[in-house]
Amino acid sequence: MPTRRPLAALLAVLWALVISLGLPGAATAAEPETPPAVHSFVAAAAREAAPAVVRIDTERSLAPQSLDPALLDPMLRDLFGDPGSLRERGQGSGVVFDAQKGLVLTNAHVVDQVERVEVTLADGRQLDGDVVGADPVTDLAVVRIRGGSDLQAARLGDSEALAVGDWAIALGSPYGLERTVTLGIISSLHRDINLLGFADKRLDLIQTDAAINPGNSGGPLINAAGEVVGINTLVRSGPGAGLGFAIPINLARGVAAQLSTGGVVVHPYLGLQLVPLTARRARDNNRDPDALLQLPERDGALVQRVIEGSPADKTGLRRGDLVVSMDEQPVNEPRDLLRQVEHAAVGKPLELTVIRGQSELHLSISPAALPHAG
Repeated sequence: MPTRRPLAALLAVLWALVISLGLPGAATAAEPETPPAVHSFVAAAAREAAPAVVRIDTERSLAPQSLDPALLDPMLRDLFGDPGSLRERGQGSGVVFDAQKGLVLTNAHVVDQVERVEVTLADGRQLDGDVVGADPVTDLAVVRIRGGSDLQAARLGDSEALAVGDWAIALGSPYGLERTVTLGIISSLHRDINLLGFADKRLDLIQTDAAINPGNSGGPLINAAGEVVGINTLVRSGPGAGLGFAIPINLARGVAAQLSTGGVVVHPYLGLQLVPLTARRARDNNRDPDALLQLPERDGALVQRVIEGSPADKTGLRRGDLVVSMDEQPVNEPRDLLRQVEHAAVGKPLELTVIRGQSELHLSISPAALPHAG
């Protein structure tokens, strides 16, 4: 069979060529390639900030008036010990912002009236700390780590650059669970804390749906680049679940600088309670025959209350006055005025333009230091 031998020889040569070139043949299957591991931007951002995040554990003695009266019964002391020796433990989070000096930024309520502070670093080291200063008005405090070395400080971002919808990542130790990372977005900016029922605070908060739970207080809120843009402070549970709030880092940076030197943060104030007023809202009010007060039909900050003895009271401001400018800068809503006051110097006069009835008044008012700030 002369025609079969050349065909058989040709097939043998082709098979040898397939094997020698390493091409897939009929008898062997190609090894599947393992795809490279893919990590999200969240992992990269958390990895950037995590070395600066700390857990803060605190202790303080319980005051007798805060104890159950039954514990003061001498017959129960054998069971529960001396009530005066009972200790209350607390826990929160913080972030290193000055590695050389071992300074940590946290919330004032985390270290309020505590007698002992222990800081757990990201690498597991546990070191004692001291409260350098606290400002209850902004709910910020600075803790110095004793003997801290090889610390890593977080990169601080720009909270003014945030936009609603930006990614937000919360880091901290909720419920004592260290190195916890949660993801959300910036839900709102410039949230008025008075609407949340905290009248003793003066904050312009960042709202986020990143999960912030007890123990997250004082930890950082970071952006997608791993920069700190806020300090976690509040969470609303129950019907408002999913609402978390953070102090803008631009505000926190300034407060921390004052607290770090052992200084007291001075907050200028005028002594006014203000509500926003728009021209449309004023017109609607003025058309109402039962309206108690005729309002100026302009945008501005409407005086709702004047605190007795305050700079506003001494200047002669009244309920129903509409503030429309301060130092020639327009005031379209209360936040415009409050921001200018916060950056003003105590005792330095500010020029107000006020609409009262049909008259335009020009008043000079000097901010005083907020009485309970110190």
